[in-house]
Amino acid sequence: MTQSDALKILKTGANVFLTGAPGAGKTYVLNQYIEYLKEHDINPAVTASTGVAATHIGGVTIHSWSGVGVKQNLTDWDVDAIESKKYLWSRYEKTKVLIIDEISMLSADILNSVNKVCKAFKRNELPFGGMQVVLVGDFFQLPPIGEKGQEVKFAFESPAWKELNPLVLYLTEQHRQEDDALLGILDRIRRGDVEEEFEELRDRLEAEFEDLVSHTKLYTHNADVDTINTSHLEKLKGDEYYFEMNSKGKGNHVERLKESCLSPENLCLKKGAVVMCTKNNFEAGYVNGTLGEVTDFDKDTGHPIIITNHGKEIIIEPTSWNIEDGDKIIASISQIPLRLAWAITVHKSQGMSLDAAEIDLGKAFEYGQGYVALSRVRTLEGLKLLGFNAQALMVHPKILEIDKKFRGKSEQILEYLQKKEDADLQKSAENFITKCGGSIEKIDVQAKQKELDKTSTFEKTRLLLVDKKSIDEIAIERGLTKETVLSHIEKLLMENKISKEDLSHIKPKGKKFKDTLATFQKMYDKTGELNLSPVKSKLGADTSYFDIQLARVFLER
Repeated sequence: MTQSDALKILKTGANVFLTGAPGAGKTYVLNQYIEYLKEHDINPAVTASTGVAATHIGGVTIHSWSGVGVKQNLTDWDVDAIESKKYLWSRYEKTKVLIIDEISMLSADILNSVNKVCKAFKRNELPFGGMQVVLVGDFFQLPPIGEKGQEVKFAFESPAWKELNPLVLYLTEQHRQEDDALLGILDRIRRGDVEEEFEELRDRLEAEFEDLVSHTKLYTHNADVDTINTSHLEKLKGDEYYFEMNSKGKGNHVERLKESCLSPENLCLKKGAVVMCTKNNFEAGYVNGTLGEVTDFDKDTGHPIIITNHGKEIIIEPTSWNIEDGDKIIASISQIPLRLAWAITVHKSQGMSLDAAEIDLGKAFEYGQGYVALSRVRTLEGLKLLGFNAQALMVHPKILEIDKKFRGKSEQILEYLQKKEDADLQKSAENFITKCGGSIEKIDVQAKQKELDKTSTFEKTRLLLVDKKSIDEIAIERGLTKETVLSHIEKLLMENKISKEDLSHIKPKGKKFKDTLATFQKMYDKTGELNLSPVKSKLGADTSYFDIQLARVFLER
């Protein structure tokens, strides 16, 4: 099925599962549909199965949006408790289209819970309360993660999926790989036919790259990656800069965040280190997977400065990853969104598109690892295999079986589509827009957004402060880092738009903060300097730049 065919079906308001191989254009079609809905004054709920996946599409986690939080299964008491949250009622009332990206990583239990809650809020026993549901993903990619020793069922095994019975839109075009030979290998892996592929791939063992200067090494085990990165870092001359992850919340939730976070708990960098960005920040000019090299460290904040492979220089500021339960942050970690990148794991490479990569599949140990790794590169010429075993190309038997059914169902939809007149499809699309309360005539999305954005970004922060929101809550609501929120606060203070009395609720009461503030105050009284680095040098690694910047807000000047 082509991208345009899939869009035609989506516009009719049907519940769908949009799938296809990496590079087939799932995200492109999704973004096209989101833009189409907004042009007709319909604002979809854009969600994903994980926080990292959500950042890729500018959305939130389905757990947070739906209100189900971190629980795998919901009792009737749980649903009643969720229904008592007033802010969720307006959210559900205005939502006509629910999008869930990276559905492969969502367990059957969570999908069932979301279905149950949607029905409760919509007061409608249709699947998901009668909203159009768009599920997006590829089950050959990363599976759901469960408790140790417990098998987690895929989303398509859930009663909610069977009840929804989505139309399958299987994209068959390819827009990432540029090599028919590699495309053929990947397609046959998806079909479980891999006997012919060993010779083609063995030809890439210890192959030499031609005219390809920069490349990444992919390994299946963290230990191999850590050894390579540490070895390369040790060879660099110059000072080491340490960045320690800060965390808040319950221990088990914090551990989950740390395990899923692409940045390490303790990050050591030097000038010349090869690094990879671990989170999207479109405003700053980088995304998850952006490769670069550390060129220096900011004299004021100590934050690393990198130059990307495309020649862009960026100061990398700390950012936060959160687990939310409704409107509450129940766990949060903060770190510089970088990791050493002379080598990375196959697991962490998902979603990237690489010109060249050295890949070691000699220790592949679980279904799908080989497929995910091979689908990162665009051509066989951009692939150098450091090791290879038979396990590497195997995929989960359940996925092979269900994928055949998905292909067959998609072909049936395509046959149906080819018999339909364009005028009939257009009429169905218009009926759906009307049902959603949208506008048949296109609206100027940019003009509407400018109207919404008339309130300055600083004023939005000020209003939230006056409403006694914490820095963490403001950061989440505004989609900003905590450091950016602090910068807003400092500017508002400087312009006398807020007073320190307005900030009493964000001032920490612990001894550590009091000591930090006292040290900064003493140095400021002596030198008149407001730079953070001298205070950091005085206090050492136990005090973060964020804590020092927060202390600067409360200095007596």
